Amino acid sequence: MGTSQSREDRITDSDTESDSDYYEEEEDADQKQGSSSASGSKPSPNSSSTHEIEHKLNALKLKYPSATPTIKNAVKLYRHIGGNTPKAKWVTAEKLTSYKFVKTSSLDGSDLDDYDDGEESDEKGESFWFLGVGGSKVKARVSSDMQLKMFGDQRRVDFVSNGVWALKFLTDEEYRKFVTRFQDYLFENVFMVKASEESKVKVYGKDFVNWANPEAADDSMWEDAEGPPEEEEEEEKGKDLTEEFEEVANGGVSSLALGALENSFLVNDSGVQVYRNMERGIHGKGVCVRFDSGRSGSSQGTPNKALLMRAETNMMLMSPAQQGKPNTSGVKQLDIESGKIVTEWKFEKDGTEITMRDITNDTKGSQLDPSESTFLGLDDNRLCQWDMRDKRGIVQNIDSPVLEWTQGHQFSRGTNFQCFASTGDGSIVVGSRDGKIRLYSKTSMRMAKTAFPGLGSPITHVDVSYDGKWILGTTDTYLVLICTLFTDKDGRTKTGFSGRMGNKIPAPRLLKLTPLDSHLAGKDNKFHGAHFSWVTESGKQERHIVATVGKFSVIWDLERVKNSAHECYRNQQGLKSCYCYKILLKDESIVESRFMHDRFSFSGNKSPEAPLVVATPQKVSSISLSGRRL
Repeated sequence: MGTSQSREDRITDSDTESDSDYYEEEEDADQKQGSSSASGSKPSPNSSSTHEIEHKLNALKLKYPSATPTIKNAVKLYRHIGGNTPKAKWVTAEKLTSYKFVKTSSLDGSDLDDYDDGEESDEKGESFWFLGVGGSKVKARVSSDMQLKMFGDQRRVDFVSNGVWALKFLTDEEYRKFVTRFQDYLFENVFMVKASEESKVKVYGKDFVNWANPEAADDSMWEDAEGPPEEEEEEEKGKDLTEEFEEVANGGVSSLALGALENSFLVNDSGVQVYRNMERGIHGKGVCVRFDSGRSGSSQGTPNKALLMRAETNMMLMSPAQQGKPNTSGVKQLDIESGKIVTEWKFEKDGTEITMRDITNDTKGSQLDPSESTFLGLDDNRLCQWDMRDKRGIVQNIDSPVLEWTQGHQFSRGTNFQCFASTGDGSIVVGSRDGKIRLYSKTSMRMAKTAFPGLGSPITHVDVSYDGKWILGTTDTYLVLICTLFTDKDGRTKTGFSGRMGNKIPAPRLLKLTPLDSHLAGKDNKFHGAHFSWVTESGKQERHIVATVGKFSVIWDLERVKNSAHECYRNQQGLKSCYCYKILLKDESIVESRFMHDRFSFSGNKSPEAPLVVATPQKVSSISLSGRRL
């Protein structure tokens, strides 16, 4: 699969087929008339051919809409068929129909026909806005699941609702009215308050007015890195994804732990498989470290988290205590060189056992430190640092394996932390279930320096650039990219990790699938685990973003996303959304997609990037972005 635009860029009525065999598009008829007059041959009014043509036209019983339709909210409705096959196309579902928005407590909008446009049911209970089009053809709850995409230059929107649909509006005014209403009702469905300037300030906060009114936002901070020249952008579009290696992974892969040195690792049901890092990707060494190859009595269970430490000679393995919940009361320490689990650590604070839902390294590059003894921990309402040494700095005896809580904070209920990541200097970004993203400096875990408001969807994964300038949050239906740069009162440029950003915070940008690709990815498949490419050196910049959804690995060029003049952002309303990506399709659902460390990028490329590693339950693949075999 290539870029998204290749399959859904433009709908021309002459290229569509109607669902009814008696209908022919108005524009197609106009084109025929134009071609007749352009040919220069004018038949005589008295000729028999003229009578024959009129007779045939009358027999066809063509139906044409009025030049000035009296239907309220008039639209043309199209449906996409054929998926990603060569026969894929748009067909006309309704030549002229109408849409309406209705607020109802019905779970599926089944009672939309009972209400008029803009009407709200008076039934008790929670109610939401639904979109209805063409009678019963489309009934969809207004939400991000619709993946609505705008084409302002075509007066058109595409969306997903048990298929892929498109609406084309008759005037610019009608198009803008629909988009504004959709965004207002989406806001109301998410935050349960009617959209207004006052309510948006209340939801987002007065310092985040740019998030509520992105068209008026100052995008200058996004130009921290200039977008690529047009010729480079065209060259990037032409690049292909080349599979360099694919190997059987012995089944049951649950996580991927990439190393920056000699080896990388796959965790599966039976243990940890070792792979050699190479310039073109990772290659199996035929070595598997078994979980039961250590201390007797070691508890079993496939880990869902593997964290490399101590120059990648040790690995912390985290297994959920209960099925379906990530929280656990301890971690296992695997010595990779000996192949044994040497310690099973417990999480305790003030003598009381506590749980953690996630762990990560102190900094982006600390796994390369051979003396590393600390790591970060996160629970629903806790953020802390753990130390494998005791208070005197002495490595603990394995007979009393209790991790030392060195710093952190236990928050009152309500933070609902989900995920976190660290920068190159040890600053911390935390994502929450309510969609908020908080930034903590490396010196304090008690008070966030900056707290970005949620957009309505839980943050399920978060990543941060090495320099802390860019935050990448993952939600089920989109990615959110946030610029943390701001100018302080002395004119110095800082990040939101080091100071409060004030009221000139740039609006975020969204990275989305097109409605068609979202539909092809599968109804129940969600975005997970979005990452920047991996650098651990000051002055180097991440080049790409990769995320996983179903059988897709989706790759964005970071410079293009930053570029405010990028073509994706033209004719959009609301937050800028980027749809320019490449898709790698596998034959089974993908567990994780990650770029190898920058040191494995091929220096001979004009736009070098390290290989992409894609793990499925049964296989692991290494992908080159060079556009040709190296």
